[in-house]
Amino acid sequence: LGRLVADSSVATSHDDHLSSGVCASRQRQRQFRTHDSSIHHAHLSLQSACGARVEEGMLTITRPLTRLVQVMAAVRPMVVFVLGGPGAGKGTQCARIVEEYGFIHFSAGDLLRKERDSGSKDGALIQDHMLNGKIVPVEITINLIKKEMLNSEVKKFLIDGFPRNRDNLDGWYRVIGDTAEIKFVMFFDCPREVCMERVVKRGEGRTDDDPDVFRKRFDTYLSQTMPIIDIFEAKGLVRKLDATAGPDEVFSEVKKLFAGL
Repeated sequence: LGRLVADSSVATSHDDHLSSGVCASRQRQRQFRTHDSSIHHAHLSLQSACGARVEEGMLTITRPLTRLVQVMAAVRPMVVFVLGGPGAGKGTQCARIVEEYGFIHFSAGDLLRKERDSGSKDGALIQDHMLNGKIVPVEITINLIKKEMLNSEVKKFLIDGFPRNRDNLDGWYRVIGDTAEIKFVMFFDCPREVCMERVVKRGEGRTDDDPDVFRKRFDTYLSQTMPIIDIFEAKGLVRKLDATAGPDEVFSEVKKLFAGL
């Protein structure tokens, strides 16, 4: 749909022109050639919203494009899950993806730390789980993620450090489900020794970067997150990256995954 509006050279700001009479006729038909299969999936909604018809690959719209823009807002968000051990470089690569491809990035861990520091009633529970390398209950995490997604105007998301176990995954399907499209899972594969060295070097002062806590976190990652990666692997959704290389080398491989999105 984004391509459709771009090809038509109509932006949201044109709404003012529509209302002021710059367009010759609100009812004039506009035809666009489209090769995007998503148009065919969405044509029923478009038909009721803006008089759209799809016939032999042609999309015909007979009502104002103002309504079409509103329909676009309801299109399912695109989600890329980002998984890997602590210190695998997820945050570094996500920052570059945001800059290059315009995704919205949020880390489950960062959201939880923010919630903990806000004086939330769940703060003590979150802190206890983090210090012990345990995974915070999904009811807390998934609602923080949902809030971020709903509040964002951009609907392309990198969700970093989630889902980390089966409870997380079940919570995602229960709360978010088919309202978002999982494009793939970006898996940064990195051994314990390399991750440990990076965590020690980055010296962020985070309580969960303490060496003892790191070991607990990595054990939890192996026992609980790797099985989730296996589940997505069986669905053909995992994109595995060698995260032992330098940031530039890793990003050259990351770009190949996002080139077509």
